[in-house]
Amino acid sequence: MIDILIVEDEEAISNLLKISLTQAGYNCHTTYDGEMALDKINQNKYDLILLDIMLPKIDGFEIMNYIKELKIPVIFITAVSNVDNKVKGLKLGADDYITKPFDIQELLARVEVVLRRNNKTSNKIIYKNIEIDVTSHFVKKDGEIIDLTKKEFDLLLLFLHNRNVALYREVIYERIWGDEFFGDTRTVDLHIQRIRKKLNLEKEIKTVYKIGYRFEALE
Repeated sequence: MIDILIVEDEEAISNLLKISLTQAGYNCHTTYDGEMALDKINQNKYDLILLDIMLPKIDGFEIMNYIKELKIPVIFITAVSNVDNKVKGLKLGADDYITKPFDIQELLARVEVVLRRNNKTSNKIIYKNIEIDVTSHFVKKDGEIIDLTKKEFDLLLLFLHNRNVALYREVIYERIWGDEFFGDTRTVDLHIQRIRKKLNLEKEIKTVYKIGYRFEALE
């Protein structure tokens, strides 16, 4: 499982990040000041760090400067939005920079992109009796291979990485098909109907009125 360290001194934001990332299938750890963050980084192995800049004791830039040789992917999450700070963070080696307030779906997407870019994605995802091999694109249900098209496979991964998050149809379409959404929901709806049927996920993949769909994890 992917291990993510959240370094954020605002407890409400830290909790939001932890809940959202945990629901998306990541293993999350939290700390609220820079000194403790460095202790955790020295004692544990992380696949990604979400790092605030304005932290008690040691700020995010100092932490980034200290750990850059460790080659751990870092995304700065901060209320400091001026260009100079963004450039400084990226030059220090951060993979991305997100300003508060942020949209949780955008953050999850950026996390996924950074992990993929750094070859940190988990090869296997297991949900109940369904096993997904990300590398080989195999999906098994009760040990039996289930044939999914590429779009169906990508949709399944999107839902599993965004568990309990309502996804707008236009977001689903743009993420999976890579085109601008023009309001025709038939393509999205048809693919989701097929995933529900093939994997018996009618209870999990809920239709959200006037929005789109939500994968309700029933584990």
